[in-house]
Amino acid sequence: MRFATRTLLVQIATMVAVVAVCTAVFAWLGIQQLRAEADSSALNIARSVAEAPQVRELVAEYSADPGTPDAVSLRDGALERYAQDVTARTAGLFVVITDDHGIRLAHPDPGRLGQVVSTSFADALAGREVVTWETGTLGESARAKVPIYPPGGGAPVGEVSVGFERASVFDELPALLIGIGVAVVVAVGLGVVVALLMRRRLERITLGVQPEELVALVQTQTAVLESADEGVVAIDDAGVVRVCTATAETLLGVSEAVGRRVDELGLAPSVVAALAGAGAPNGMPLADRVVFVDVRPVRRGARALGRVAVIRDRTDLVALSDRLDSVRALGDALRVQRHENANRVHAAVGLLDAGRVDEARAFLADLVDRGSVDWAVPGLDLVGDAMLRSFLGAKGLAARERGVALRVSDNTWLHRTVDEVEDVVAVLGNLVDNAVTAAASGDEPREVEVAVLGDGDAVVLTVADTGGGIADIDAAFAPRDRPDDVDAVHGLGVGLPLSREFARRRGGEVWIVDAGGAARGAVVAARLPGVLRLETEGET
Repeated sequence: MRFATRTLLVQIATMVAVVAVCTAVFAWLGIQQLRAEADSSALNIARSVAEAPQVRELVAEYSADPGTPDAVSLRDGALERYAQDVTARTAGLFVVITDDHGIRLAHPDPGRLGQVVSTSFADALAGREVVTWETGTLGESARAKVPIYPPGGGAPVGEVSVGFERASVFDELPALLIGIGVAVVVAVGLGVVVALLMRRRLERITLGVQPEELVALVQTQTAVLESADEGVVAIDDAGVVRVCTATAETLLGVSEAVGRRVDELGLAPSVVAALAGAGAPNGMPLADRVVFVDVRPVRRGARALGRVAVIRDRTDLVALSDRLDSVRALGDALRVQRHENANRVHAAVGLLDAGRVDEARAFLADLVDRGSVDWAVPGLDLVGDAMLRSFLGAKGLAARERGVALRVSDNTWLHRTVDEVEDVVAVLGNLVDNAVTAAASGDEPREVEVAVLGDGDAVVLTVADTGGGIADIDAAFAPRDRPDDVDAVHGLGVGLPLSREFARRRGGEVWIVDAGGAARGAVVAARLPGVLRLETEGET
């Protein structure tokens, strides 16, 4: 049996039990109320009869007579007529009047006049009013006994006993029970309807999944989501976060995200837009990381349930990719160097074979002075680190292919070895690529100037171009997508945003010195601490 069906049956059984108990209680209270009303009516009628002047006088006379009243005279007497009249008017069972010896002076059965009553009259003669349910000669009845006092006052001289038949007392009980029964049926019917609606609502909320199945789902979800390296965020149609794994909270920099709207988490507008839209499948800087955000809609049948965002930390991957791009550029430069060096060696060998020794000597001397490869980057010798020098040379060759001249500024001063060359070439490569792209799209002269300075253990880089400048400084550092078909060396890559993130991870910074304009290009600077090898003893 399905859990929802069991719950429905339990609810209905509970309602029936509660209604049954309430019905019994109300029926008992109704019966008690009818008994109380009968008792009250009997007592009030008895008091009225006992206080009637005629009754008090006649009973006082009969009590004063030491003999027993004649039953024949009592049948046509004033007390009998008065009692019958009261009985008829009140629809009671009986009105009995006795003297101080309990002799019936008035009774519904004339044959019992002049006889002693079958129930006790001691309380009435003691001056106490009594209301009881007793069984007498006329059967069980609710009766009230009230003392009769003589006209001049004094001790009671008799009693009045008024009774109502049991059947007449409970005449209204069937109507009461019918009313209670109708209320019971209505209450149970409403309870069943509400239980059915609650069952339907429960199945709609849980998508028809039963609680025992929900337990398995929660266990599976916890095992899968919390063991994954990616962060997972589930958002419903109203924009409220329903699931947010610990990894996702760490990457987003939030806490207690579940139950809150996405726009209330204090996230950057770009992150909110990514979670609300198609995500950021091409990378997005987030704090000191680069994350990929994949957003997929979630549906069950024809019903849209919201969307799920998978957040992947790809900081190390992107950094490695940029470093590999730099290594690729260096490799290309080395191949060019080897090829051109081989050509020059072949040229020198040719001169020697031809017997042109002097020309061969001069050619080799020039090769020693200028190096094995002509990088075509003026000022490159000012860069003391061989790796950076080769890297800038390779960038110069690539820039020349695009019609841009790369040169090293005369202000360059770097005569120490770079230890963390990968981070330096990653940032420098991005800055140079952006500058070359900007210069290539501008008018003549198309030039890029790079300055490399050593500052303690830090490297300070400046890259200036002759392009059209940067129109919006804030937008320049905003996250941007990198299409998969763009070459990382010759294209924009992820540009300034990622360069700034690389620098900040080392405690440095990337900033725009001069945004440029129509007459001049932009100047961008970067500072990378802790990348230069410290001087050891004996070095100058």
